[in-house]
Amino acid sequence: MRMVDYALMFVTDDRITDDATFLSILEAALKGGVTIVQLREKQLDTAAFLTRAKACKSLCSLFGVPLIINDRLDIALAVEADGVHLGQKDMPVMEARKLLGAEKIIGLSVSNVQQAADANAMNIDYIGLSPIFSTNTKTRDLEPPLRIDGLKEIRKVSNKPIVCIGGVDKTNTTEIIRNGSQGIAVISAISKSRDPENESKALKNIICQVGTQR
Repeated sequence: MRMVDYALMFVTDDRITDDATFLSILEAALKGGVTIVQLREKQLDTAAFLTRAKACKSLCSLFGVPLIINDRLDIALAVEADGVHLGQKDMPVMEARKLLGAEKIIGLSVSNVQQAADANAMNIDYIGLSPIFSTNTKTRDLEPPLRIDGLKEIRKVSNKPIVCIGGVDKTNTTEIIRNGSQGIAVISAISKSRDPENESKALKNIICQVGTQR
């Protein structure tokens, strides 16, 4: 497995249907210093998803930033992405690892302490705590927010790097990183910003400042 910087993950916003706008925001986020990108598409058909994934892979490669694909192992393989992010009901980790190989990134969503403990024995690279706070982006998530207390409990039992997602922005990033998360994953904080590049820079600066205080 490879060393990956999970500090600032940009999860793309599938509400943005215009490809030019979508890629413009992604490029701005990359210029702003995001360290890993997760392409998340819940609405596109496979052909359109593949086209967007190819464009994202090309752009991420220019910046030397890993691209992982949410859920869709077939898309990840087709565009030679750097890995996948799986949910609890997606393809089993063991099967995904067989198909991807040892060097690819696999992340797994967890929403409680038991899932985090179970993940310790899995051949994954990180766990995504979801949701850490309330969010309107992932409307199908029914789990209550974990909040900082939940992060602390999961940190106690987990041996994996943690990335927190759900309602993350500049107001709570410090608290998340101080309490044991290796990184944050954001959607709206960047995609809905008037200046995605500067917003990414601001989030990255917060993470770096907290890191020096540890």
